[in-house]
Amino acid sequence: MAEKTTIKRSRQRDAIVAFLKTRKDHPTADVVYQEIRTIIPNISLGTVYRNLAQLSERGDILRLPCDGKMDHFDADIRPHYHFICNRCGCVKDMELPYANNMDELAGNTFDGIITKHNLLFEGYCKECM
Repeated sequence: MAEKTTIKRSRQRDAIVAFLKTRKDHPTADVVYQEIRTIIPNISLGTVYRNLAQLSERGDILRLPCDGKMDHFDADIRPHYHFICNRCGCVKDMELPYANNMDELAGNTFDGIITKHNLLFEGYCKECM
C-alpha cells in the first residue's frame, strides 16, 4: 500500500471529515458544501470539491461513483459494500460480510495483480418498492 502524502491540516478539511462522520447516507459534494457553508460561510464549492478529492485520494474517505452523475462520499473507510436505489438514488451500506478472498479468486482469472474490489448493488429501496 502506498504511503499517504502529508497534507497540511485545514479547518475546511477537518469540517468536511467531521460532517461525513455524522452521516450514513453518503452525501454528494453539493450536500457537503451546503452543510459546511453553515459552519464556514465563505467556503467555495471548488474548495469542497478539492478537499473531497484530496481526502479520497489519501484514503481518508471513500469516493463512491455510484449513479453515473455525482459521486457520493463515505467516512467509513473499512472494506464494505453499498446499495444504490434505481429510483430515488439513495446510497446505503450493505450489512454483508466483506469477501476478502474475492481478490484472490479474481486474481486467479486475471493476468495482473488485484489489490482490492468494490461491489455496488442496485435495485429499489424499501421506500421505493
